[in-house]
Amino acid sequence: FFFCNNLQLVGTIVASSVYFGTSWWLLTTIEHICDPSKLPVGSPWTCPGDDVFYNASIIWGVIGPLRMFTDKGVYPELNWFFLIGLLAPVPVWLLSKQFPNQRWIKLINMPIILGATGYMPPARAVNYLTWLTVGIFFNFYVFRKYKGWWARHNYILSAALDAGVAFTAVLLYFILQSKDIMGPNWWGLQADDHCPLATCPTAPGIVAKGCPVL
Repeated sequence: FFFCNNLQLVGTIVASSVYFGTSWWLLTTIEHICDPSKLPVGSPWTCPGDDVFYNASIIWGVIGPLRMFTDKGVYPELNWFFLIGLLAPVPVWLLSKQFPNQRWIKLINMPIILGATGYMPPARAVNYLTWLTVGIFFNFYVFRKYKGWWARHNYILSAALDAGVAFTAVLLYFILQSKDIMGPNWWGLQADDHCPLATCPTAPGIVAKGCPVL
């Protein structure tokens, strides 16, 4: 136990140091990083995650919930999700009482299912579909049919998948995201997202060139 704790501490220190060093190196070496208006077309250094964090700070700290989630805003219907989140675990609890032999019902965790969607921006739905497919296959089908294999190899498989994602990300950068080095010139390097209305305002009555007025 003591050895595992020390190993985790060392791993955390190494990982945080590498993350900090890499971030500092990128910020000091890449010109106009996180500024899409000044970056070349197809640049991967647009920082979509930072944009989401910045937009959230503007929404909650400057504009405020009054202009977003009330009658003065465009998303008042989202308030119903407070009630939905409160009541969502109730059907699961009732089903677990009605069918006590179905132990998988108790494994349904509505707070996790609903809360995980908060991590979606700027991810796409395909990220969650692949996660769901792999998770159900190995932790439901393989667990039931091949418990020995699951007990011996499943956690190793999880680590291998994480490592595979990291190596693939580096490989994809050099193959598809860096046309200046060796990658091809393809539509994924274009700065836009192929949605001409993506940058249009969503507030009612705002007039912008090339955008419909809601």
